Amino acid sequence: MNKHKAVFFNCGRWGEEGEAYLRRNEKLKTAGVEVEFADGILDKDHVPAGADFDVLGVFMDSAVSAEVIAKLPSIRFISTLSTGYDHIDLAAAAARGIPVSSVPAYGENTVAEFAFALILALSRKICEARARVRDEKRFTTDGLCGFDLAGKTLGVVGTGRIGKHAIRMAKGFGMTVAAYDVYRDDAFAKEMDFRYFELADLLAQSDIVTIHAPYLPSTHHLINAQNIGLMKRGAYLVNTARGAIVETAALRAALQAGALGGAGLDVLEEETEMKAGDMAADGGLAAMPNVVMTPHNAFNTREAFFRILDTTIDNIVAFAEGAPANLVK
Repeated sequence: MNKHKAVFFNCGRWGEEGEAYLRRNEKLKTAGVEVEFADGILDKDHVPAGADFDVLGVFMDSAVSAEVIAKLPSIRFISTLSTGYDHIDLAAAAARGIPVSSVPAYGENTVAEFAFALILALSRKICEARARVRDEKRFTTDGLCGFDLAGKTLGVVGTGRIGKHAIRMAKGFGMTVAAYDVYRDDAFAKEMDFRYFELADLLAQSDIVTIHAPYLPSTHHLINAQNIGLMKRGAYLVNTARGAIVETAALRAALQAGALGGAGLDVLEEETEMKAGDMAADGGLAAMPNVVMTPHNAFNTREAFFRILDTTIDNIVAFAEGAPANLVK
């Protein structure tokens, strides 16, 4: 049996429980995989010297560029603990014959629930109400009137696994659903009683737009300066997908002009700078009273965490057995 060494980067977020879960995993042991952990992210400025591991485990916050791959000559397999993989140079990996696996599903309901948490925080002014009681020491409802979700139209951009959960939740709230997707699921639309529209038509009729599309070259700035003005005046935009799907400058301008009622943002184009400590990189969005911003946290539940680990374990075992699974094309 071939022996393999897997090194996981930036595991501090897992705590001792997560590391122990991987260290004692019988599947990995049986497959001959030794597990180690490295503090911090992996990028061109943080590559371990003399690396001798052949399996690489990373999160979205690492940047596995062609330069990084070139500095890791022993790497034979990359496993990202995420659904997205735009932080990995797939062409450089393919040129070296390195397969890349992802976690195609782990938090469909998890992320959709968080999107609705943002929607409810905006619709019922929950952040303002909490600040009223906690910081202002006032137990009054002046200026805290919100709006019902029942009867409103939710525009769902992207009807994959997460988008479908969002649609089910919207129906539970009594909302009308308008959807946009390049690949339409007409059977699901019939089952859940909603309609697909072109993006411009969806923006024009939705009271709230929630984004659940993957980040691809075709979805870069899908919401932009040219089409954000099509949204209803006073409508809300929620993004729990990827930051660069929304053009930040266009969103900021629409909010400042009062064209949009508010935004719920768990992701932002400027995440890299903000994670590095530059909290001014958002250009003032986080300080706006009608913006609820969270630090890419929609995926972060205990249940989703262990689903990610279990799928990653299976991906590494499949590689060790010569039949990599969940490969990124």
